[in-house]
Amino acid sequence: MSATDHSERLRSTMLLVLLACLPGVLALLWQHGWGFLFNLLLCTGTALASEALLLKLQQRPVLPSLNDGSALVSATLLAVALPAYAPWWLPVIATTSAIGLGKHLYGGVGKNPFNPAMLGYAVVLLAFAQHMTQWPGAQLLDLGTSLQHVFGWSSSEQPDAWAQATLLDGLRNNRSLTVDELFRSHPGFGHWGGKESEWVNLAFLLGGLLLLQRKVFSWHAPVGLLASLFVLSLLFWNGSGSDSNGSPLLHLFSGSTMLAAFFIATEPVSGPKSPQARLVFGIGIGLLIYLIRTWGSYPDGTAFAVLLMNLCVPALERWAERRQGLPS
Repeated sequence: MSATDHSERLRSTMLLVLLACLPGVLALLWQHGWGFLFNLLLCTGTALASEALLLKLQQRPVLPSLNDGSALVSATLLAVALPAYAPWWLPVIATTSAIGLGKHLYGGVGKNPFNPAMLGYAVVLLAFAQHMTQWPGAQLLDLGTSLQHVFGWSSSEQPDAWAQATLLDGLRNNRSLTVDELFRSHPGFGHWGGKESEWVNLAFLLGGLLLLQRKVFSWHAPVGLLASLFVLSLLFWNGSGSDSNGSPLLHLFSGSTMLAAFFIATEPVSGPKSPQARLVFGIGIGLLIYLIRTWGSYPDGTAFAVLLMNLCVPALERWAERRQGLPS
């Protein structure tokens, strides 16, 4: 395949991924309004500017790389993952880290050993943990108030007035209420999962099935992730008691589960190439997500789960080659 054909194929794939993200993006716009829109604009603008600057510094052509759409995909995934109404510098730092440390540090598109979006997310999660926990509640803020929160203009309203704990936070910190009581009383709980995240997860499931139907990726990583998360949550689910870790349905439709399964774990460069290795890769991510959610220090461990499994990719590939009888 010529370089031109490869570039065109990459561009068409990235455009299809962006199209598949559209249901989830619209769901987040409906739920978080201006806050999510600002995230999307800041991440997109920063990704394109960072990409152009780094290409220029490396004396590489700028427009062909900007046109391939990979920077836009990373920016969109980061905007989806970051809390709405976060201060403007948070998405800027996250996106700069994703493009600079996650992509160009290793030579650019097609050479990154780590998922760029998850690396950028992990940077701000570790450095600015308090800001990463301020998730908005069900109320929509108007444009003026949103601008005040995002750009740090004077405002008498504190985050406690509009932020709330997510379902996974509420479940982790619960000590006395049953799960049924949490669903009735906690503002973060919806019908079967997070009040807002259940609909966002359904939207990303719809987009992921489109990509699966178009054969953008194989079924191995998504099925491995969802299956391991389902099995573990089923094994450790003890009903609706106050010490319950949550039902399988709750874990499948809360946090970033469907985004992780169909848009993060399927990233072709930082993930394995062989089908068997992809399946184990997905299983490992699902296992780590559940362990971090349930007993770790973070409510939703998608970024760390993916990055840890990225480290295992060479070993997974060697294991798959030995199973197939190929020389490693």
